Amino acid sequence: MDLRTDQPVEAGAPQSGGNAESTVTVIVAGLCNLGVAVAKAVAGLVSGSGAMLSEAAHSLADTVTEVLLFLSLKRSSRPADDAHPFGYGRERYVWALLASFATFIGGAVFSVTDGVRTLLHGEDLGSPLASYLVLAVAFLLESVSLARTARQVRGEAGRLGVSGGRYLRRTPDTAVKAVFLEDVAALIGLVLAFGGVLGTELTGDSAWDGAASLLIGALLAWVAVVLARANASLLIGRALPQTAEDRISATLREQPQVRQVVELVTLVSGPQDVLVAAKVAFREPATARDVERACEEAERAIRAAHPAVVRVYLDPTPGQAADRLTG
Repeated sequence: MDLRTDQPVEAGAPQSGGNAESTVTVIVAGLCNLGVAVAKAVAGLVSGSGAMLSEAAHSLADTVTEVLLFLSLKRSSRPADDAHPFGYGRERYVWALLASFATFIGGAVFSVTDGVRTLLHGEDLGSPLASYLVLAVAFLLESVSLARTARQVRGEAGRLGVSGGRYLRRTPDTAVKAVFLEDVAALIGLVLAFGGVLGTELTGDSAWDGAASLLIGALLAWVAVVLARANASLLIGRALPQTAEDRISATLREQPQVRQVVELVTLVSGPQDVLVAAKVAFREPATARDVERACEEAERAIRAAHPAVVRVYLDPTPGQAADRLTG
């Protein structure tokens, strides 16, 4: 599907290929976050820095998030069966929604709690050298993960003819969106943690470290809310943008036997899984066989013009019924 206007980011290569690339992105991010979480926790315990411990909770929450995102990709790629005739595409949003909760509870709540404790009771910092070393290594690893994710975002956005920002806003591949936002938040969090440790070292006031923890918690809460809203919308069932539906209607109207598209609805179940249902008035006179052939041709045309559409249901509507529905 051409996205050169305000089109949805649903079209392109086969879903399996997109899933494979997203899976690699999630695995790379998960491994980086796991190593960083352990290093931050050790540095936080050695230095006594609450901001470092908040960052350790941040990375641990991100690691749990990647595990859940990995499950979402694997389970949503299962083929349709008798119990789930439309497939398991939207199951990815169940696990991705749980991942956003993990970010909020495991990262944001811990960071805010630790920040409040530090502001109220203070803390005794040990040598900050371990914190600085770990922050530098963590920044490097998080940059590697972000570079991988950004490369995928640029590639998909370029292939679809949209900006990277629009791709991230509209894509139903919330695994990539989650990894990108978490990597960006991680780098910002590292800068905040560095400022907290440095400010406390220079002034001797632990309020700097506590404030850094609060800011990290607020940042994680924002990421969690953004991801939760995106996944909830897709889990409930989101339609394509109006411009995309207009293009599908235009494709239908281009068919010689189609007189009018009376009603059209769409449903996004995954990055490459869109359902289209439409009431269509065909030109008269037409036999039942003519209508069947016209429906088959219209379905092939929609699939050819809009590769993300995998299911098409056309309801032939008599001319008089079409007039009543539209008038």
